Amino acid sequence: MRTVKIEKNIQNTSLAAPKQAFSQVLSETLKTGIIKSNLLAMMAGLSLALYITGTSFSEKIPEIFFAVLGSALVIGAAGAFNNLYDRDIDAIMDRTKNRPTVTGRMQPFNALMLGISLSIVGIILLLLATPLAALFGFLGLFLYVVPYTMWSKRRTIYNTEIGSISGAVPPLIGWSAISAEMFHPAVVGLFVVMVIWQMPHFYAIAIRRHDEYKAASVPMLPVVKGFKRTFVQTNIYLVALVLASFLFISFSWVITLVAFLLALAWLVVSIVGHKRMEPKKWATLMFVFSLNHLVILFTAIIGYSLLAPLF
Repeated sequence: MRTVKIEKNIQNTSLAAPKQAFSQVLSETLKTGIIKSNLLAMMAGLSLALYITGTSFSEKIPEIFFAVLGSALVIGAAGAFNNLYDRDIDAIMDRTKNRPTVTGRMQPFNALMLGISLSIVGIILLLLATPLAALFGFLGLFLYVVPYTMWSKRRTIYNTEIGSISGAVPPLIGWSAISAEMFHPAVVGLFVVMVIWQMPHFYAIAIRRHDEYKAASVPMLPVVKGFKRTFVQTNIYLVALVLASFLFISFSWVITLVAFLLALAWLVVSIVGHKRMEPKKWATLMFVFSLNHLVILFTAIIGYSLLAPLF
């Protein structure tokens, strides 16, 4: 019965969907918004490595080019695989029901071939940067598609935690395109911050889209455990994010202060906002703050890493 219902949802969505230009179909299949945000994280790792190793930008232009392009293709491939696998539940949710893999603008076979092609080309390009960058590119893709999309997303409330590992790989790709020293406190800090950041971010999305996730039987934390548990768990992760900011001390006290103030402000916004707002408005505030937090922190890291050696 559930399979029949899902097929009817996809058919109904397909009939109601507006026509789209090929560029838009490709953009939505590959999730270009996610590609852009992950490239910012990748560039933060890359810039950080340039600064720590004392390497100038001009010395590593080929590696940087291959790392950026290869990362974009691998991240796009992950989006294509995710859209392909999730098209049944995407048809149920308002925010995803018009995705090309649901409406039929992108046929399943074409999405599969697109994902495979971009994966191969992307990993080859990362290999031209460094073998270590290619390894992290492959690991990020695999962790996102298999443990997260195909296994945990529909089975456990810890799907966000599991997915956060793959979401924190882009900075490692950028770093490894320049340096093979993967245990430097600065890159460890970048990875840890990215892992922790994703829980408050995606919990906020899950609260905003609570009814949709429930209808699609996706066991997000607020759907299964409720808003109160999600609020408590969000703040635990935000406290951890405040503490994680001190991992940047070996890199720069300026960046440490920026990371600390951003995380502390997010925690204050969470506590104060929760007292004054109903859950979905609080979640919207948290979601918007999470995006600004990431952009400000990574822009600060990139700017400091590239400009500090000039002074």
